[in-house]
Amino acid sequence: MDQLTEEQLHRYTHHIILKDIGGEGQRQLLAARVLIVGAGGLGSPAALYLAAAGVGGIGIIDDDRVELSNLQRQILYCTADLGRSKVASAADKIAALNPDVKVFAIEDRLRRENADQILSEYDFIIDASDNFDTKYLINDVCVAIGRPFSHAGVAGFKGQVFTYAPGSPCLRCIFPEPPAPGQIQHCRGAGILGAAAGVFGSIQAAEAIKSILKKDGGLRARLLSIDLIEMDFANMGVSQNPACACNFQCGPSKK
Repeated sequence: MDQLTEEQLHRYTHHIILKDIGGEGQRQLLAARVLIVGAGGLGSPAALYLAAAGVGGIGIIDDDRVELSNLQRQILYCTADLGRSKVASAADKIAALNPDVKVFAIEDRLRRENADQILSEYDFIIDASDNFDTKYLINDVCVAIGRPFSHAGVAGFKGQVFTYAPGSPCLRCIFPEPPAPGQIQHCRGAGILGAAAGVFGSIQAAEAIKSILKKDGGLRARLLSIDLIEMDFANMGVSQNPACACNFQCGPSKK
């Protein structure tokens, strides 16, 4: 693995002095690839923190364009980006923040036809999507190919987040099926606090970094729920469900 340059030693100095990262950990981050599915309220802070941390390859998949109502929470964008492709705009922002990072901008939706190929190219997946079909698709493919991922969902002032890794419970172990149509409102109808998306997207970035650094613990086998009005943080332990539709295909990574 390449040695850090003088500029990198200075840029990442506050990582390098951490005993849980150090120079070797920083080199691992620079060599890693993380995919963010969805460049919205969750994906924006996750992308910025991963880029600032020096994760060397960041994939972003989204087929939307920047709208005015996005700017209340999607901090990758500014007013001048209105109408632009989200992934193109995100790539520009990340390049300006950290030239060490290579961005893989995928202007598309994650679909059953492309999910296996796309997800298999990354070390960790961040589920920053805003619909249940995509969330369950990410779960099912990641379990099948042995890729860790972070799931999060947020609405209003509340949200939840957990991390899957091979051998741990998956999304279907906790929630076997998506909610019925209309049971849970989309953020367009329910509203969302921009800072709430920031909290959960930041947690997802931290989970990705810990996975790259092979740090145990975190949110594996735990569902963290946060209510930012009450400032209530609730951790619920979860276990594998014998009736899980993924059938415990949780073996070692197939990289």
